[in-house]
Amino acid sequence: MPPILEVRHLKKRYSSVEAVRDVSFSVSPGICFGLLGPNGAGKTTTLEIIEDITPASGGEVLYRGRARGRNFREEIGIQFQHTSLLNFLSVRETLETFASLFSKPADIDDISRRCDLVTIANQRNDRLSGGQGQRLTLALALINQPSLVFLDEPSTGLDPQSRRNLWSILRELKEEGRTLILTTHSMEEAEYLCDDIAIMDRGTIIASGSPRELIERHGGGSAIILPGHTPQGPLQGLNYSVRKNGADIVIHTDHVHQGLKELIDRHIALPGMSIHTANLEDVFLHLTGRELRE
Repeated sequence: MPPILEVRHLKKRYSSVEAVRDVSFSVSPGICFGLLGPNGAGKTTTLEIIEDITPASGGEVLYRGRARGRNFREEIGIQFQHTSLLNFLSVRETLETFASLFSKPADIDDISRRCDLVTIANQRNDRLSGGQGQRLTLALALINQPSLVFLDEPSTGLDPQSRRNLWSILRELKEEGRTLILTTHSMEEAEYLCDDIAIMDRGTIIASGSPRELIERHGGGSAIILPGHTPQGPLQGLNYSVRKNGADIVIHTDHVHQGLKELIDRHIALPGMSIHTANLEDVFLHLTGRELRE
């Protein structure tokens, strides 16, 4: 199927700072596309350009194969990272206010049930918990029945139960054929939700692919981790990379079962052993570095 969204050679410059440098990608309909990167990578700026909030310094954005027209904002939903709502309005009143802005809004009762807002419908916005507020802003992003939904750090500050509830809602949206574009600092969230991912750093895309493809390409394989008291003599001559990591001994291998068999054949005791399988966080750190970003 043709992409629902195409970003071509996008650029954004603020005075002497080039926040986005020649970014290009496409998003197929009905998938969750993740845009990942460290702080200051240009993710939010890229999203704001695509959402037609911030003008680009160069490049173009195509929606369904054409330049974005007047219907674009009617057909997309946005859950911003931070949203200020009128404190004196209730949840129900807020939904009704936003619904009045669109020509074909969703049924408020349906959207309230989907986002678990029924029991707090009469609660004022300034009395909502973090999880309740996030569910409300998600409902507002869906109030116009969008085919394309942007989610900027949707699970920030949520407890594990609220986060899993959010993920369940987003998966249902995808199953309905909606397209999701997600930014997140949670690699677990990205690995769980995203079909395709682009990793940004310093204003440009440095890697892209499905989570599995990125892990296989950049994850560094699996590792058998032995506690530091393990005798190192029998480890000499192993056909694997062996290194110290603090007190532990790390054996890198693409074939964990073979590595374990060889350790057992060498009569190495394995109490306290653990196995680390490469994940998206390994990819992220490998590509963007481990230094702290401000």
